[in-house]
Amino acid sequence: MHDVSKIIDFSNSLNAARLKVPGDTSWHKVELGANFNQGSFSGNWTGGGVSSVGIGTFFNALFENKVGKNAWRTDFQSQFGFLKNSGQQNRKNQDRIFFDTKYTREIDKKWTLFANINFQSQFSAGYDYDLIIDSVKVKKKVSGFLTPAYFTQSIGFEYKPDPYFFVNFAPGAFRQTIVWDKNVYPFTPDQKNYGVPINDRIRYELALMQVVANYNRDITKQMNLKFRYQLYSSILDPSNIDNRLDASLTAKVNKFINVNLSAIMAYDDDQSSRVQLAQGLNVGFLYSF
Repeated sequence: MHDVSKIIDFSNSLNAARLKVPGDTSWHKVELGANFNQGSFSGNWTGGGVSSVGIGTFFNALFENKVGKNAWRTDFQSQFGFLKNSGQQNRKNQDRIFFDTKYTREIDKKWTLFANINFQSQFSAGYDYDLIIDSVKVKKKVSGFLTPAYFTQSIGFEYKPDPYFFVNFAPGAFRQTIVWDKNVYPFTPDQKNYGVPINDRIRYELALMQVVANYNRDITKQMNLKFRYQLYSSILDPSNIDNRLDASLTAKVNKFINVNLSAIMAYDDDQSSRVQLAQGLNVGFLYSF
């Protein structure tokens, strides 16, 4: 056997190009931006209203690399924003940390084997402002950094019919739900503590099946549609299925200004017995490279 590195000069770009397998790619997209909204009313404004100011920031990065039958994809998304209404303290209205990294090994043109690590949490504390104790309205902490957080490891099969869409099937995915602050459980919805046993910080779950569908495509030159759907069925209670859908539509007005419409729909019985909905419309600065 010969040491190929001694035979071929890898510093020569021509040799390196010849060794590349057709289809090899290295691609990335990084986005950062901010949005601002404000409204004010005079003291004699008869229509009623509350003066407010809000600001939000985001940073997203997606890296993909493919060499032969092997590929690596890393996706990081973060958002944070707050709203200040007149006569009230600052209240956050956006807060998200999402990290996903995945290795795939091609079986054929549409199917691969994959190994994946996913982490989701938030940056700062969240409060319930409508809680009333002894006839006094108070705010109580219901969430924070690592409270909750979800850390999932999975292996399985991926179906990818197009570059912008894939579906992962992962039997036996392993998930840890983290509630690091033990003091929040009395104020969480239905006192469920996000499914973590009281006085514990971590709950371990093994999935009967986890399914993740991801779509990210520029549907026009100036407009991008993105969604991620996740289904998680625990092996201990297969009929109690967790569902979450994150979707966003972003339109570029010009090189630096964009309009973004986002929506989240989630059902997780450990969080709430009802479907949760969140929606946002933002206009702001966007820079991508």
